[in-house]
Amino acid sequence: MARTTDRAQRGGHSGVSIEDVAAAAGVSTATVSRAVRGLPRVSPATREKILGIAADLGYVASSSASGLATGRTKTIGVLAPFVSRWFFSKAIEGADRELHARQYNLSLFNLGGHGSNRERLFSKTMVYKQIDALLVLCMALTHEEIEHLQKIDIPLVVVGGHVEECPYIGIDDYAAAATAVRHLIDLGHTEIALLHGDDETDLNFDVPRVRIQGFRDVMAEAGLNARQEWDEWGDFTVRSGQDAFHRLWDRPGPKPTAIFCASDEMAMGIIFEANRAGVKVPEDLSVIGIDDHDFSEAMGLTTVRQRPDEQAELATKMLLDELDGIAGSVRSTVAPHQLIVRSTTAPPADAEAAPGKAPRRELPPPRPAARSAGRPSAGSV
Repeated sequence: MARTTDRAQRGGHSGVSIEDVAAAAGVSTATVSRAVRGLPRVSPATREKILGIAADLGYVASSSASGLATGRTKTIGVLAPFVSRWFFSKAIEGADRELHARQYNLSLFNLGGHGSNRERLFSKTMVYKQIDALLVLCMALTHEEIEHLQKIDIPLVVVGGHVEECPYIGIDDYAAAATAVRHLIDLGHTEIALLHGDDETDLNFDVPRVRIQGFRDVMAEAGLNARQEWDEWGDFTVRSGQDAFHRLWDRPGPKPTAIFCASDEMAMGIIFEANRAGVKVPEDLSVIGIDDHDFSEAMGLTTVRQRPDEQAELATKMLLDELDGIAGSVRSTVAPHQLIVRSTTAPPADAEAAPGKAPRRELPPPRPAARSAGRPSAGSV
């Protein structure tokens, strides 16, 4: 008799689990999963055998018995650590565009900025939801999570950062950071601050680390000192950029002539607070970011452009092509990036007096400014 498992009870399988079907058919659970989902790499004879056993036992892989007939849920899961921030909302938009064109549905798994529910998500929810494939946005997967996904045997792609053991699509974050810093150096800046991302969650994606390394290497190659007191952190939000500006400018001592920000939203926060403090951009301070956020053009922000919507659209197309039996569709791909020069970067004010060498400057303290209650909140841009 088939045993009643926790998964079967919660998944609506009438007391029959995928393990029961696998045992009766003499195959692995991965093979059962592929057979009932209509995925490739299962022989017609094996598929017919598994579907017959599943029907006899009353096992239903999707939310209705018709799932066994179609073999598909026609649903792709999208796993995101945030949905309010620009990169993630644009990526979801791109994925949905491709899914809509191919008549698939999107099932969003939102971690809400933290990973506290990851264990439940990977061990139960994704199986219960019965997704055909998974798109992961800008976060690493643990070895155990990857093993779980391999067990249920669904195609997956990571968008927005390199992840070991997984195919991924994203820009070369090291090269993008290097492009931004070289732009500042080419303008004559030698006193350059860094505002990098800092992952305080357990999402563990490597984008912040790679962009930091790109900054440090280019500074070293140019023979420039990356001053420790000008190394600031944020969480890729406008608010964190605002806070970082005050930490830099409230600290006594020389001030940078330029700031490389690891995201446009943090760069916007720097610009907002610089304007309030009477620090002119770009006359007193050049600012560059990465992304080309929707508001960047309106703000005149110099940036390194990427297109997360196109990255996610391509990743989704790969997943759907793989589901359609096109072997090798899912593969790692480097997306393009491009320097977009606008009005927030310029040569340092004293570059003409000392070509190629901007001496350290002691700027006047900022004007007192009320920290407005109406300032943008984290993730609001």
